[in-house]
Amino acid sequence: MVLMIIDDDRDILEINRNHLTDEGYKVHTFQTADDAISALKQIHPDCIVLDIMMPGTDGLSAINVIKKYTDAPIILLSGLASEDNRVEGLMSGADDYMVKPYSLKELSARIGLQIKKKNITKAANTITYPPLQIKLLDRKVFYNGDDEIILANREFELLLLLTQNPGVVIPFETIGKKIWGIYQESDRRTIMVVASRLRKKLESYGGLMNCIETAYGKGYKFIIPR
Repeated sequence: MVLMIIDDDRDILEINRNHLTDEGYKVHTFQTADDAISALKQIHPDCIVLDIMMPGTDGLSAINVIKKYTDAPIILLSGLASEDNRVEGLMSGADDYMVKPYSLKELSARIGLQIKKKNITKAANTITYPPLQIKLLDRKVFYNGDDEIILANREFELLLLLTQNPGVVIPFETIGKKIWGIYQESDRRTIMVVASRLRKKLESYGGLMNCIETAYGKGYKFIIPR
């Protein structure tokens, strides 16, 4: 797991880096938010630990910029301990807030918790039948993790409906109502065209042959790749 720690205090950076490295993390440290933001073009952290009070761009101001580059959870560090300070930090987009001085064990535990929560969220928003992966929030489909399969909106909706019910025949009427909101018998031909296009796109990838199976006169079902 990769961490990014941003603090203008070199000693704090060194202490945090040594402890978290011993915990098994790969740690990148920066003394300014601007340097850290520039590094986000190359570094993809799993969690960011960010001091608030720094010269140049302060931690609160940096959060919105950081979120343009990464969705990694952000833990704020600050000597400001009032309830208003904590609320301001969390309302600025941070995922957690720790007051200095703090326990290194607690910092490590909070980092682990934030990464776990993020992974659970990602899993809940992803349907995976290797080598097929569907990212629900992004509305994107991938083959073997990084090769995107470009689908039209209706093709994506049909694939999503079928993969949410693997091995189950989804009737034409159900498909029509789920995707278009209504269904008439004349819509069957349109559904068949969408299914045909989807099947061709999937089958252009060797590991996805015969995933969309026709139940003649009834509808379609998704067959889990082997």
